[in-house]
Amino acid sequence: MKWLLFGILFLWLCISITTITERTLCKPENHVSHQQRWVDSLLQTMTDDQKIGQLLMVAAYSNRDEAHYKEIERLITDYHIGGLIFFQGGPARQAILTNRYQRLAKIPLLISIDAEWGLGMRLDSTISFPRAMTLGAIGNNQLIYQMGAEIARQCKRLGIHVNFAPVADVNVNPANPVIGLRSFGENKELVTEKALAYMQGLQQHGIIATAKHFPGHGDTDTDSHYALPVIKHTRQRIEEIELYPFSKLIQNGVMSLMVAHLNLPEYDPDPKKPATLSSTIVSNLLRRQMGFTGLIFTDALNMKGVAANYPAGEADWLALKAGNDCLLFPMDVPLAVTKIKEAISKGEIAMEQIEERVKRILMAKYFAGLSHYRPIPLENLYQDLNSSQAKALCLQLYEQAITVVRNKNNLIPFKKERQLSFASVVIGEKAGNSFQLTLEKYAPFEHFQVSKSANKRDYEGLLPKLRNKKIVIVGLMELSTTKEVKDNYGISQASLDFITKLSQFTKVIPVVFGNPYSLKFFSDAPYLVCAYENNSEVQTAAAKVLFGAVNSNAKLPVSASPTIKAGDGFPVLGMP
Repeated sequence: MKWLLFGILFLWLCISITTITERTLCKPENHVSHQQRWVDSLLQTMTDDQKIGQLLMVAAYSNRDEAHYKEIERLITDYHIGGLIFFQGGPARQAILTNRYQRLAKIPLLISIDAEWGLGMRLDSTISFPRAMTLGAIGNNQLIYQMGAEIARQCKRLGIHVNFAPVADVNVNPANPVIGLRSFGENKELVTEKALAYMQGLQQHGIIATAKHFPGHGDTDTDSHYALPVIKHTRQRIEEIELYPFSKLIQNGVMSLMVAHLNLPEYDPDPKKPATLSSTIVSNLLRRQMGFTGLIFTDALNMKGVAANYPAGEADWLALKAGNDCLLFPMDVPLAVTKIKEAISKGEIAMEQIEERVKRILMAKYFAGLSHYRPIPLENLYQDLNSSQAKALCLQLYEQAITVVRNKNNLIPFKKERQLSFASVVIGEKAGNSFQLTLEKYAPFEHFQVSKSANKRDYEGLLPKLRNKKIVIVGLMELSTTKEVKDNYGISQASLDFITKLSQFTKVIPVVFGNPYSLKFFSDAPYLVCAYENNSEVQTAAAKVLFGAVNSNAKLPVSASPTIKAGDGFPVLGMP
């Protein structure tokens, strides 16, 4: 008995020592102390000009000429800018330029990019993952986490530290001209779940995530790139819907937020003032009430939502006064610096406030590994960014997003019907497209292609060729993700009339390769599939789902009509 008690005591001591050791090694205070020491020591060596420069994140392109590249270099050396946001170009060119710019910077630059759906959103020769609304249809959030992790891997490989994603806007307005497919959906819980998975995938793999567009751009009918949208809802409504995802992301440790150019009369009565320039919204609401301690970016300061009423320079210092940390895309860096200095000299902004913001930026740089900066290796860059694993993940995401919206008598997936007479018609694609090539792997098909500009006569000539077919799959590929509701999302009336007539003598399965709001034109269809986008991967995925080659449990993330609502969707079980 004595030996048993001794053994239990020994085991307890071992467990206790192990636990204490783990706590000591993993204690966040250790990391924070190193981070704080690096930040404080660097801050002590900086001039006021260098501190002001750290607040500026300038637009850079890798598809411009040498004059542009030299101008960026001038801003780095003369104005000590703190970071760059890269836009259009290519990965190799961007890597070369990043190395070139970093060599000139006394304090390493914080490199950012808008990569909501991956590097392909901005750069050629890189992978484009599904849009957010496509992801909103997926039931398995672990896949979205994996996408965030893969995008993080690619960003790190390319020397990028901040991804301006995820979009946390709840798109409750189908006519929203700027968010739309960039949102995960119309339900605040769904948006929160998806945004959280994406954010964690990024940050747990070393990339700073940015929730945007605070306090919520999902219920606007104006594009803030061109004018100032007005959000007329009550505070209660804004807190219940628009702020909900941001609040949850803050609670779960999102490292940065982007403030939108939106006017909210309930919070700030000035009709010309965007949230970006409002201390009531940035300092009071976001910092004090919601308790956000991370990095705050303005949305791009060249956008008309702010630039229409506030000239270059003035918007910059007002954004700092409101409580933002980092000024994104200033239109005139020398003027911005001059105006910020004037505001400091007049007592509009205290130097202590500037230093407080610089500290947050430097802490972000420490997280990004810039306390030990290394140049980007150029060898095998393209192969590393376009790995087979990344491509497989992209296809899997599309497969899991294909949504069977209507399915009378459980016709889909086709199993017993494989020996029936099939035909396919694609509108807006040429022969040899991935959709039709994949369909014919599962059953004999007769394929037809119709141009986007097809008229009534073209469709009338096609009808007799389809009269004896038992099932006709119509791929609507003339849609465009950029088309608005007034344009019928790119769907022509001639194609709608064709589907109606064709449905009178055969089973027609419309597959919509585009905006899910366009499903409203098919409210009476007994069969209906939404594929959300149009590319070779999603075409392949849609064909697989129709024949049960993959399992899918996707559901619509938005409502298209009174009879086609968010949450609609039939599970597809693959062949045993």
